[in-house]
Amino acid sequence: MSQKPQDYVANTYAPRAADYVNSQVHANGPDLLYIRNLLQNEKQAFTLDLGCGGGHVSYTIAPLVKQVVACDITQSMLDSVQQTAKDRDLSNIETQCAPAECLPFDQHTFDWVISRFSAHHWHDLASGLKEIKRILKPKGKAILIDTLAPLDKTADTHLQTIELLRDPSHVRNYNLAEWVNLFSTFSLNLLSVTQHRLRLEFQSWTNRTKTPDLFKNTILILQKNAPLDVKSTLNFEQDGSFTLPTAVFVIEA
Repeated sequence: MSQKPQDYVANTYAPRAADYVNSQVHANGPDLLYIRNLLQNEKQAFTLDLGCGGGHVSYTIAPLVKQVVACDITQSMLDSVQQTAKDRDLSNIETQCAPAECLPFDQHTFDWVISRFSAHHWHDLASGLKEIKRILKPKGKAILIDTLAPLDKTADTHLQTIELLRDPSHVRNYNLAEWVNLFSTFSLNLLSVTQHRLRLEFQSWTNRTKTPDLFKNTILILQKNAPLDVKSTLNFEQDGSFTLPTAVFVIEA
């Protein structure tokens, strides 16, 4: 029997739950403050944390809204989120195991959908955005946050290769134009785009995904032998760390 792509991602992340709950990269950042500010006056909102991972969006917004559904395809992630929510006395967080492309929610269920650093793992970004459109209430909003791929094709190829070597469940980092075109396809109104820079420290970045030493060394060799313009675009550092742009998209159904 063939394995579904979503099952492959779920199985890949199953042993990593604690690493993502404890990840400082995921637990901090200006995007979390931005989310908190946007939801400051949304006390009656029903909210979906889509691709919740370690649950850091859920913990951030739970004190601000009526209900949070933390949704992910990896059950061990959801178990960790549920336990952490209990430990923090966040009783309005519930969990749901499902892929972004096929969500078990009725049409027009949520006031807000938030997805942070998850979309590059979705098997089909277009289907995920179509589902977000379906489950949002009329005039409901979504906040989508992810790293951005460079427009330069050579740099893009290097980035996707490095990402795949580090994490075999990686699908694709999308560039700004690809995101905007898909919003237009599904009649999602783009309200704002805010860009930041995210430095990925090599050791913690590869430790979270338990990347084998062979693949770590291959990433370092690939970086060392990259063209100068690729090194500059991706901000490669001596130890393998690098910096990517991130985007915070706010869209309306």
